[in-house]
Amino acid sequence: MTTLPRKLLIIGCDSLGYDISVALGNFPWNIRHARTQQEASNILENDDSYLTAICILKSDRPQQLDDLQGLIERQPKIVWIAVLDPSCLQAERIRLLIHQYFFSFLTLPLDPIKARHLLEAASEMALLAPSSPSYLMKEDLGMVGSSPVMQNLYRSIYRIAQVDAPLLITGESGTGKELIAWAIHEQSPRRNGPFNAINCGALPTGLIQSELFGHEKGAFTGASQRKFGIIESANSGTLFLDEIGDLPLEMQVNLLRFLENHHIFRLGGLKEIKVDVRVLAATHVNLEKAIERGTFREDLYHRVNVLQLTPPPLRERSEDIEEIANFVFNKFRTEKATKVKGFSHESLLLMRQYSWPGNIRELINRVRRAMVMCDQRLIRPEDLGLERRQSASRSQVTLEQARDLAEQNAIRASLARNKYQVQHAACELDVSRATLYRLIEKHGIDRLLERDAQIARGTTS
Repeated sequence: MTTLPRKLLIIGCDSLGYDISVALGNFPWNIRHARTQQEASNILENDDSYLTAICILKSDRPQQLDDLQGLIERQPKIVWIAVLDPSCLQAERIRLLIHQYFFSFLTLPLDPIKARHLLEAASEMALLAPSSPSYLMKEDLGMVGSSPVMQNLYRSIYRIAQVDAPLLITGESGTGKELIAWAIHEQSPRRNGPFNAINCGALPTGLIQSELFGHEKGAFTGASQRKFGIIESANSGTLFLDEIGDLPLEMQVNLLRFLENHHIFRLGGLKEIKVDVRVLAATHVNLEKAIERGTFREDLYHRVNVLQLTPPPLRERSEDIEEIANFVFNKFRTEKATKVKGFSHESLLLMRQYSWPGNIRELINRVRRAMVMCDQRLIRPEDLGLERRQSASRSQVTLEQARDLAEQNAIRASLARNKYQVQHAACELDVSRATLYRLIEKHGIDRLLERDAQIARGTTS
């Protein structure tokens, strides 16, 4: 049993919240109240030391319950307890929500003894939670970025690593799909086995089958000895098939057969060989469109797409750009001139404004090139190739213009991350929904138009 005061967040109406505080008596709790779910979200985003929370349920309105579910999902380490009137249990949606997301519940009128015992149990349960996976990812695996969207990605990587199902990693080129695959392998029970990565688009056409499945001695001219293929060499580990959308149709049949029974035939062999391997695949193309074109098999798509991850493009997490740029600068500091000490303020501003079509790969290349070519103390926009060009002279940016642009970029990125749901974006940006609507109107952001454009980009990439 712990004796130090523990932090408890109570979400709901003030009067009942304080009744709960009184019911706890002299129990060692440091209690804070949040009148609304948005206020609670703001508190939890700025203070990650809360491990226990009480939510007072007063309504079965779908929108409020959806928002509450989203709040709970964003705070997976917290143990949640519901407090409600017994009549609320008649609503099926509330019963399902409590069953799926809450440690337990209390009904009104509150029983002080039961409340204290339940909170003690919840507190002890919270202390058993594993360490934050985001820390492991950033520190041990070299993944950089502290934005909310990256925190969600780290949590997803940790969860997916614990199972053995096939995974498809989709997204634009340069977003770090292979790094994600490696992170999943390193966090999985297979971490002590091999991690074999292969670019399906770079395999020589005539040697694909031999490279993947191996061959026996004498299987073809020049096969002077037996060769284990990449799949067999990954036994007891992880196989990463990068750019699986570029695999020829005839090889897709062989890969599908392997995914169905995890047995292979070496080229020229007569004996089936069982291979224990987890398959991760990645692609930057839309496989559903490829299926419609007849260039990718639908049955193979469903085999590799049991789980799916999509790392965000850099333009949707602009708040991470400075952190990534400094990480690259420090990593390659031996390549830079001794006088170069960092980035100018204007360089950092323009990096946040740039759309980065090549994503992290492009950012790394531009920073490394600038480090070599810069002859000043600080890297300038022209060293990065991001200077503002005009026919006469470069325009000056006022502080107000820079703030407006940064504000606009932050709003666009947050809306994109939250699938253009204003309530969730407002929660992430720590503003009220009314304020966010006003800012959307101020900057002339058309949510529906931008959402459709994002969908279109996803279907044509």
